[in-house]
Amino acid sequence: MPREIVIDQDKLMVVSENYGDIVFTKQFEQFRRRMGFRVYLCRAGDPPSKGRIEAVVKYLKHGFAAHRTFKDLESWNQRCFDWLGRTANCKPHGTTKEVPAEVFALEKQYLRPVPALWEIATFSVTRMVRKDNTVMYKSNRYSVPIDTYRPGLEVQVEEEDNKLIIRDLETKAVIAEHVLSSGKGKLIQNRNHLRDYQSGVAELCERVQTALNYVPGIEQFLAVIKEEKGRYIRDQYKLILQLQEKHSQDTILRAFSFCHQNELYSATSLRDAVEYFAKNEDVAFANTSLTAHTLPEHLRIKANVRDIHVYSSLVQGGDCP
Repeated sequence: MPREIVIDQDKLMVVSENYGDIVFTKQFEQFRRRMGFRVYLCRAGDPPSKGRIEAVVKYLKHGFAAHRTFKDLESWNQRCFDWLGRTANCKPHGTTKEVPAEVFALEKQYLRPVPALWEIATFSVTRMVRKDNTVMYKSNRYSVPIDTYRPGLEVQVEEEDNKLIIRDLETKAVIAEHVLSSGKGKLIQNRNHLRDYQSGVAELCERVQTALNYVPGIEQFLAVIKEEKGRYIRDQYKLILQLQEKHSQDTILRAFSFCHQNELYSATSLRDAVEYFAKNEDVAFANTSLTAHTLPEHLRIKANVRDIHVYSSLVQGGDCP
């Protein structure tokens, strides 16, 4: 079998192209993971990406099946293999001018053996990885490393010497090992599976400070974010780094100064300020406040204001001057 196959967008195999994060049908995804091959999905409405394999069914229909009488499946298959051997695979290809049988003799050296599926079914089972990065087995939860979970991900689970071994379904690499629990409803967790949050956050914090040239107030800004938005601290810091990649340094520093002076300690507030200043590059920036000359011309028009005694005289019955 090959390491990668090319398929068209058939509903039996593909649910959605999903902007590159392809969603396969449950059955095909299970088959793909069990067999261990990669998939190259053809783009929708793009015949050139399908290659010369596009017409293989039509070639079989008209070249073999058109004038033959079907008796039973066994004889039909045998006659088809005979036809492939003496005709289809022995003639030079119309485009490549190469003989398929000779090309296959070279290419098959790079193919992988088909997995022994009966061994997997006999000695192990598959389990879904849950959102909390655990695997349910015999009414207990066993932990896997914190970043293992992906939607629809299955792992191979097997018992060996009173241990539960969790393996990658494709590579068979060991993901986790646990001593089997005899109880029910327990969480068996390996402390090594818990991520060290501080090291990653500290690195991100340093990257943000470097990106903003250690501008005065940046340490306080990041510290408040860390305290108030602890669960989303990574997302907040990464958003600031994304802004640094998309906008000029001057725009970001002006936006940061505005947020810092107005105590807007949030990456989303910084993003909004950056987007504003990016759209108004010519707007004067004095004391981080809007002044009259920053407004459009129609907003700078002032209405005439009458003195209050005019209205007082009207109330008292006097004549308006």
